[in-house]
Amino acid sequence: MTQTTGPDAPRASPHGSFLDEVKDAVTPRATLLVVGVVALHLLFIASYVGALHDPKPKDVPFGVVAPGAAARQPVARLEKLPGSPLDPRAVTDAATARKQIMNREIDGALIVSPTGATDTLLVATGGGKVLAATLVTLTTTLEKSQARTLRTLDVVPADREDANGLSSFYLAVGWCVGGYLCASIMVISSGAGSSTPRRAVIRLLAMAVVGIVGGLGGALIVGPVLGALPGGLAAYWGLGALIIFAVGAATLAFQGVFGLAGVGLVILLVVILGNPSAGGALPPPLLPPFWRAIGPALPPGAGTWAARSIAYFEGNDMTAALLALSAWAVAGVGVTLLAAMLRTRRKTA
Repeated sequence: MTQTTGPDAPRASPHGSFLDEVKDAVTPRATLLVVGVVALHLLFIASYVGALHDPKPKDVPFGVVAPGAAARQPVARLEKLPGSPLDPRAVTDAATARKQIMNREIDGALIVSPTGATDTLLVATGGGKVLAATLVTLTTTLEKSQARTLRTLDVVPADREDANGLSSFYLAVGWCVGGYLCASIMVISSGAGSSTPRRAVIRLLAMAVVGIVGGLGGALIVGPVLGALPGGLAAYWGLGALIIFAVGAATLAFQGVFGLAGVGLVILLVVILGNPSAGGALPPPLLPPFWRAIGPALPPGAGTWAARSIAYFEGNDMTAALLALSAWAVAGVGVTLLAAMLRTRRKTA
């Protein structure tokens, strides 16, 4: 009996059995990565749907202007609304109400007419069109129950080129994406375990350069190029540089501590938790308690709030947002350098 030889002869599998081939094709490390990706995409769905599927206002800061003690009655009615959608407080006059809206202390105000049956609602679509519409709906219903009519006055209108009031959000998110992608590429290209103190400093300096360039680019796009947002170019430039560097430094820190798994943690914090809680699609008073609480502390939320302040509120009430971003930057630098020094000492030992 002859044996077939040549190119048509059957070849033995170099991997042995099918099970051996499966083990070789899907390594334990690949399995862990796949499990991590599955967990991240499920968390992505849960976070976005959980935050945005059922917007309900809760304790929205709201002013009431009425002569003398007459403000007590409308304030009491607003306090008794089901679900506590508003947090009403008496305001001395219309000018003070406008000032508080511009300072982002309140999101709207009802000016009760002492003589006629028509009251005035002050809103600020620059702070979020969905929130302004919600205040109109709530107040109109209340006024009808009192046989009164309502006229609405937008005292901080969103720019006509910012149709849905989302340009500030997308600007901040774009800067965040630039920060963690650039930092991730720098580490992945040479390996997370190769970091030394000198290399860590170089990467942080590179992130500073990326922040300066990316911040200017974003400011030019939303300003002179597209005209999507009002506000000063220098203010946007500084904010963009801070956001990019803060997210980039934090990404380097997570990768320094957790290796390449740090990329997944950054995505969890910045994308999965940070984007839906940022107040973009839904302003903070319309978010569920968890997302409303964490949003201001995460870069997308702090960046969106600061960008809206620059665009529509004369830069007011930005201190907390800038402090949050600065904390991410400082902590990122410190942890990145410390992780690099500890890794170098271990290798030396």
